[in-house]
Amino acid sequence: MKKFRLLSLTLLITIGIILPSGCTSNETSITIIEDITPENAFTLIQDNPDIIIIDVRTPREFEEEHIENAININFYSSAFIENLKTLDKNKTYLVYCAIGVRSSNAVKIMADIDFTKTYNLLGGIKQWKSQGLPTAN
Repeated sequence: MKKFRLLSLTLLITIGIILPSGCTSNETSITIIEDITPENAFTLIQDNPDIIIIDVRTPREFEEEHIENAININFYSSAFIENLKTLDKNKTYLVYCAIGVRSSNAVKIMADIDFTKTYNLLGGIKQWKSQGLPTAN
């Protein structure tokens, strides 16, 4: 009878250790942050109609000229991170600014708050325009 109790206790302990670990996933979310040239960004936009384009410049800069279909989330706003948190973190984002500094910082923040796929436009809208790519105003 002692052997049965010992076997039962060992079995219960083993099940208690193995079962919970068997229910967990080893998959982790992969975060993609990539710098992208204006030409590659234009292709990405054309190939992915669901991409969300974020202009992190000031509203005044945005009103003057921006990439078509972009939304403006001012990097300098005190609500910048809160505004980002309202977005779907699993969608694909192209982020840009004037020359690429604010957008580079923005995609790092986005990664820190668990966005999974963000692209930083190298050279910002200035480089975009120098390549003859279209803008709206």
